[in-house]
Amino acid sequence: MTVSALAGAAATATRASSPPIGPLPTGPHATVTTKAGELVAIALPHRSGGRVWRIARPFDGSVLREVSEADVGSSVVIVFKAVRPGALTLSYALTRGETTKALEARTFAVRIR
Repeated sequence: MTVSALAGAAATATRASSPPIGPLPTGPHATVTTKAGELVAIALPHRSGGRVWRIARPFDGSVLREVSEADVGSSVVIVFKAVRPGALTLSYALTRGETTKALEARTFAVRIR
């Protein structure tokens, strides 16, 4: 399972070779509040059949940046560092490989003080 990573200071929606993801289905939404300098982890459930989680929408990489990703039990866990105060939304879509159709979505509102 792969999750598209952030490139440099600015986040991108997907890797250069991946097509953009279309409309997102309604899915779980969570809110996280933290302080600059802290780490934030999100967990996405593993899915079978060639389905992968991808970052679905761009977000401000100067506020939050990915630092690691790991398979942990039945989840893929992505860890971010809160770089500076701000607010953003992390949107993930489950796709079959690098396709444009989102089968599932997860959204995380992140507020950094």
